[in-house]
Amino acid sequence: MSKLVLLRHGQSQWNLENRFTGWVDVDLTAAGEAEAKRGGELLKAAGVRFDRAYTSVLKRAIRTGQMVLAGLDQGDLPLVKDWRLNERHYGGLTGLNKAETAEKHGDEQVRVWRRSYDVPPPPLARGGEYDFHADPLYAGSDIPDTESLKTTLDRVKPYWDAQIAPRLKAGETVLVAAHGNSLRAIVKLLFQVPDDQIVGVEIPTGNPLLIALDGALKPISARYLDESRATPLPAL
Repeated sequence: MSKLVLLRHGQSQWNLENRFTGWVDVDLTAAGEAEAKRGGELLKAAGVRFDRAYTSVLKRAIRTGQMVLAGLDQGDLPLVKDWRLNERHYGGLTGLNKAETAEKHGDEQVRVWRRSYDVPPPPLARGGEYDFHADPLYAGSDIPDTESLKTTLDRVKPYWDAQIAPRLKAGETVLVAAHGNSLRAIVKLLFQVPDDQIVGVEIPTGNPLLIALDGALKPISARYLDESRATPLPAL
């Protein structure tokens, strides 16, 4: 049996400002830092120690992972970083206030962009403020201009299959500190959640989701360590 912890980063500045963040590299708020530290405390109380830790290339996830590991006295465990664990790319919505966007385009259209499984927002224009093609973090990578949850899963899955799943099959305990949608993609894979149901799965910030897996990586048990902030999980 192996163990996997999925941990969404703590509250970011743009979470607080209600903006579409996606790949913009914003930092944690003080509340987000507290959530990350609390996540480490919960994991320590549960007796969890990690053999391997993965994160995206975005600082809000990296710092969350670092604070959790520090809380476990595992600060020397390397965080393996990869953009394929990034948050979903929100395309042309990047940087916009969610409430103002709803006023402009209508609640239903914004709901489709945010919550449908396979309808992406309009693509991000090249050459603008948030054109990530010029960012050294993505040099040499074939990165998108927008993503739906489906296409987010399409780039998470190969990384999961090649890098993370083999560690779990070897019996290791693994941390993935990432983002709401990249973690939702992993939940969909593990729990075989139907397309029309995965959009209703919420991943709370800073609350470790501890999953026990059998040799075929089928979940045996799953629970959020902070029960007061737990959200419903797919059926096992």
